[in-house]
Amino acid sequence: MLLYADSQFVSPYAMSVFVSLLEKKLAFEIESVDLTANANQEPAFAATSITWRVPTLIHDSFALSESSAISEYIDETFPGARLYPTDPRCRARARQVQAWLRSDLVPIRDERPTIVVFYGAKKPPLSAAARGSAKKLFSAANALLDGRSGNLFGDWCIADVDLAMMLKRLVVHGDPVPDNLVAYATQQWQRQSVQQWVNKPRPPP
Repeated sequence: MLLYADSQFVSPYAMSVFVSLLEKKLAFEIESVDLTANANQEPAFAATSITWRVPTLIHDSFALSESSAISEYIDETFPGARLYPTDPRCRARARQVQAWLRSDLVPIRDERPTIVVFYGAKKPPLSAAARGSAKKLFSAANALLDGRSGNLFGDWCIADVDLAMMLKRLVVHGDPVPDNLVAYATQQWQRQSVQQWVNKPRPPP
């Protein structure tokens, strides 16, 4: 298998797929795509990835982009550790969390890009809109965790990585985050598969 990822290894979506592959103990190679040079628009890659986006996974002759779709494909295709809960309602909730984190909270994603997490970049204080998104994020995370300090659904799932990544945008920058959510994000961050992504060598910013 071949995973196309961004050349700086800061994409939270490439990270999610990378972790999924490691959790399944699958062998794969990584090829980086320089998004700053619009390499994703070059004919060879564009012909491979229908959406011209990373991550894109190549498995045999099948190419698939969009991170949550890739993780679901991996979970349904290969044996090993589960990436999604076995209970149908918990599995649906995990997919809901992933879809929400990818489609909402835009002010946080804009004002705390992942270069904050992986390169230590410093940004101005959060705007009112971003503070509102943070309030929504904290409310949802606390509702999902329901007082637990561990994983969202008891056993770990890939949605835990995605939620921790969103929280880490704020935690690493030093923005106010409730202590219990800092602890949750920190615990998820220590997972071996996550640490392999965190510690990847990166080019200068």
